[in-house]
Amino acid sequence: MDVFDGLPDPIIIDILNKVGDVKTLLRCTSLSKRFHSLVPQSESLFLRLDHHQDSDSHSDPPVSNIFQSLFKSFHGFFSLFSKPAKPIPVTSLSPDIPSKILSRFDRIKNLEVELPGGDVNLEKGEAVKWKAEFGKTLKTCVIVAFRSSATVSSSSPDDESDAEFVTGLKTRVVWTISALMSASSRHYLMREVVKEHEEMESLVMRDGGGEGTVVMQSEGMREFRKSGEARVEEEEEERVEKNKRSVVPSVKMSMRHAPSLKLKSGICLESATLVVVRPSEGYSDVGDDELATEAFAGDCLYGEAVVALLKRKKNALEMNSF
Repeated sequence: MDVFDGLPDPIIIDILNKVGDVKTLLRCTSLSKRFHSLVPQSESLFLRLDHHQDSDSHSDPPVSNIFQSLFKSFHGFFSLFSKPAKPIPVTSLSPDIPSKILSRFDRIKNLEVELPGGDVNLEKGEAVKWKAEFGKTLKTCVIVAFRSSATVSSSSPDDESDAEFVTGLKTRVVWTISALMSASSRHYLMREVVKEHEEMESLVMRDGGGEGTVVMQSEGMREFRKSGEARVEEEEEERVEKNKRSVVPSVKMSMRHAPSLKLKSGICLESATLVVVRPSEGYSDVGDDELATEAFAGDCLYGEAVVALLKRKKNALEMNSF
């Protein structure tokens, strides 16, 4: 008898959990009858999705068209946001794809998913990174964005003209909406998986470029499954299916920014922005600083930017559901 055959099933399953990669595990099912029966019991999986469908037919409306309907008030700046902005592409994979791939597994508890790339349409030199947590809908989202710069402006970092503030605000709003669209499309993508695998306790979705992360914990997944059992308004369901993303609820945001920001590491950033987003219902900004710090802990550049931006003045904004 082979030594490996002498190992008890729980140890084999533990080894399979260390392997994690879904494609590799599915290949293992053809090794023997024993592997064919044990692989579906793997609890910790890593799924890399590398297939993109054409997104043209499912693209969201231009961001500029959303400004007017989303913001309740911000000192009359609506009239200044009339110049059309580029449409923001969203992830267009069908929820059926990850659901079918994972249908062979019976006991998924921890799932990590990697997507081909980010969804935010950035100009040259721009960088956006975000982390969002979901339940039945958005719980929190932390966004850090900036333009890279070799040197900091000789003027004071806070010396910003009205025109520069307006231009910068429009850019910051585009970054924020782009990140929220991207997060909600990823939440939509995993809806069938969360519904079907009721033992799942943790879901983390990232893209290969490290742009965005969506997190769902056990409590959030239970909340999502419970909401799926309730009667959903037909109009809202049509809206979800049309846009291929979950509905973002009305939210309140705390936004901090610096026209020019020099980090302790010597790196210089322009239009550095930190946004913490929470649903308007039951809103509280308690814990925002800790949430932002934790979201980018371990990331030298973005973590350092968060620490510096948290010292800046906080501006409050509101956004309607979309």
